[in-house]
Amino acid sequence: MSQSTASTIALPGLSEAEAQARLAAEGFNELPRSNRRTPLRIAFEVMREPMLALLLGGGAVYLVLGDLQEALILLAFATLSVGITIVQEARTERVLEALRDLTSPRALVIRDGDRRRIAGREVVRGDIVVLDEGDRVPADLLLIHSRDLQIDESLLTGESVPVRKIAAKDGDLPTVRRPGGDDLPLAFSGSLVVRGSGIGKVLATGILSEIGAIGYSLSAMETEAPRLQRQTKRLVGIFALVGGAVSILAVVLYGLLRGGWLDAVLAGIALGMSMLPEEFPMVLTIFMAMGAWRISQARVLTRRAAAIETLGSATVLCTDKTGTLTENHMTIAELRTPDGKRLRVLDNANTGMPTEYGDLLQLGVLASAEIPFDPMERAFHKLALERLLGRKDLNSTDRKLVRTYGLRPDLLAISNVWRSAAGGGNCLVAAKGSPEAIAGLCRLSAERFASVKTSVDAMATEGLRVLGVARASHAGDQLPDMQTGFDFEFRGLVGLADPLRLGVPDAVSDCRSAGIRVVMITGDYPATARAIAREAGIDFNDVVTGEKLKTLDDVTLSAHVKTATVFARIMPEQKLAIVRALKANGEIVAMTGDGVNDAPSLKAANIGIAMGGRGTDVAREASSIVLLDDDFGSIVKAIRLGRRIYDNLRKAMGFIMAVHVPIAGLALLPLLFGLPILFGPIHIAFLEMVIDPVCSLVFEAETDEDDTMKRPPRHPEAALFSRPLIAWSLVQGMLAFTLVAAIFLLALHWRMPENEIRALTFFSLVLTIVGLIFVNRTFSQSLLIALLRPNRSLGVVVIAVAAALGGTLLWSPANELFRFGPLHIDDLAVTLAAGVAVLVCLELLKYFWRERLKT
Repeated sequence: MSQSTASTIALPGLSEAEAQARLAAEGFNELPRSNRRTPLRIAFEVMREPMLALLLGGGAVYLVLGDLQEALILLAFATLSVGITIVQEARTERVLEALRDLTSPRALVIRDGDRRRIAGREVVRGDIVVLDEGDRVPADLLLIHSRDLQIDESLLTGESVPVRKIAAKDGDLPTVRRPGGDDLPLAFSGSLVVRGSGIGKVLATGILSEIGAIGYSLSAMETEAPRLQRQTKRLVGIFALVGGAVSILAVVLYGLLRGGWLDAVLAGIALGMSMLPEEFPMVLTIFMAMGAWRISQARVLTRRAAAIETLGSATVLCTDKTGTLTENHMTIAELRTPDGKRLRVLDNANTGMPTEYGDLLQLGVLASAEIPFDPMERAFHKLALERLLGRKDLNSTDRKLVRTYGLRPDLLAISNVWRSAAGGGNCLVAAKGSPEAIAGLCRLSAERFASVKTSVDAMATEGLRVLGVARASHAGDQLPDMQTGFDFEFRGLVGLADPLRLGVPDAVSDCRSAGIRVVMITGDYPATARAIAREAGIDFNDVVTGEKLKTLDDVTLSAHVKTATVFARIMPEQKLAIVRALKANGEIVAMTGDGVNDAPSLKAANIGIAMGGRGTDVAREASSIVLLDDDFGSIVKAIRLGRRIYDNLRKAMGFIMAVHVPIAGLALLPLLFGLPILFGPIHIAFLEMVIDPVCSLVFEAETDEDDTMKRPPRHPEAALFSRPLIAWSLVQGMLAFTLVAAIFLLALHWRMPENEIRALTFFSLVLTIVGLIFVNRTFSQSLLIALLRPNRSLGVVVIAVAAALGGTLLWSPANELFRFGPLHIDDLAVTLAAGVAVLVCLELLKYFWRERLKT
């Protein structure tokens, strides 16, 4: 290796202790966020909620009536309601903060001599940062190494043309430290690497960076799904209008028929509270935020919460091969010389490497980056260090890299030009790339190329990724503008193995059973693609190549993608055509990508999935989901979790709607028929204290249904509140109301004291609500199976409800507050029987309703 390579690799960077000390002293590498919701801001937002206004209105009426105790208790309930909401919303904000941390651009730094990929916000002054094509520069840097580096600084300058970058001489800072202009050794935070690679030392972070000076913030996080939000707001608005009209009518009727207008207002407030499903927006917000957090635990980052609902609709999953289906830990498995001789590296691990193969390997190293980032280039360096250490040929020559010819869409090859550090002599040009590109550079005859193609096909059939290697010699200081200007000599083929990830076949099988078609799109050879697809369990009839794709018009392409599942030798820009063709066929497309050129296809897909480990920040910003570990199995986990979250959201919404039916019915029944008023605002407020945690804790924590990955994808335009779900909620609510109302009327018939009737009815209602919790835990399974499913939150809520009911019955102050009379054993048996009866009846009905609830 050259001295320059060795010295660059030896950069130790900061120690972890130094980095943490500077992070503590100087703060995170981020700009202040003005939209952060503090507990005080959350409290202010809660104060504007209609439910709180009704609670405070009821308290005011009690004060006018001279009932200070009732007023204070309602005020306490209002405070408790605000407190619960603040705690839940603050928890959501903490989750979102954690997710925002993950969404910050990733940075590859050198610390303690090792490369580590960290969140951009954790970069500190003095860090050594490695830049590669597609990266977002995390901080202001002084470049100490540059290789064909070009950076788009339009974010700072408005100029869309990328600028060239050079390395600083001896680490000296230039006098001009502003963005814009070619051949400066500075890279600025927020700018984008569009070509080449480099290494820089951090000069400034956060608000001290150039982007901080102009007050520009890049971070943003969506917290709600617009479509669901619109549906929810519309439904709450309808309920609010109907509830408000009914409440006003109730106040007028009560005042005219019974007198006592203040009591009429209290009855109207209680009725309004019972009919207002104000839990809907809160549940939606919490489910989306907590859902994004749960998915992040599966190493999948949800950048846009709307993707959670879209996940359950995906019908096609387009995936790359390298690093997604495979481990992305490339190892060189085979070397072939131009005359067809081959060396199986793994079979000859303990033997010396013959000179002809050593030359081929060394050329591959010289055609790679000095500090390898690409897995294939790292494989070249690793094998060279293991097998060529001590050689006295090319490796002993002190060479200096003078120019790099990067990969181009029309020429899939990379060439490095090396000159002796002593000066003079010819330049050595080392090239590697796709066999076709290398054959073209070497100007091979048709007969010779056919021979090379035979070797390539044989290697690809074994699942190897094949690269061609060539060399050239160039005299003089004037270098050609393009790689084609050199007179290359073909030097052989290199086969690299990348093993399939262990869980991929099972994940593909899960997709198949879930009605999701897996499509593999790779730049590899058709034979390699076939081998990997076969191993992964992807069904395919034939492989569509990039060359064939060029010949197809839009109509023919749309016909092809209906059945094709393996695409090979595909260029990044062709992915966009595939995505558009799939969408034109009505498919909901999830698409993986990692490069700058993948950004258009990621954005065009219904669900863009970027690689978090090897992916570029451009790809991350264009996507709605980021795989933190680049694992295909994580995508399937995310789809499963997305379906689970959506299922649980529907369960919670159905439960809320069902519960409000008996509450509103029991508040309205006495008003319509002149019966004793059962519930006041304080009783409704108590019930809200039960409903809120049930929805936000119990249903959110429910595990996924057994058939989650065995049913077809949900239609993307399917309403959250489908007609079967609304009908099922109304059936549940009406059954609960009928049963509890019957107990109320029978108690009146038996001439029980009014306070005992209120206690009996209230207890019956609460226990039927508990029954509704168990009914709505699952749509597809029986009660017995559901009871065996773990849900700690359910146990906590049930115990808390039982304790609260016991307190209202046994504690005299609570007894008086709720105007409850004593309940005897037979009364308690009736209330328990009410809950059990609702549970059993609805379980029997659910058996016939089950299929409709899946739509």
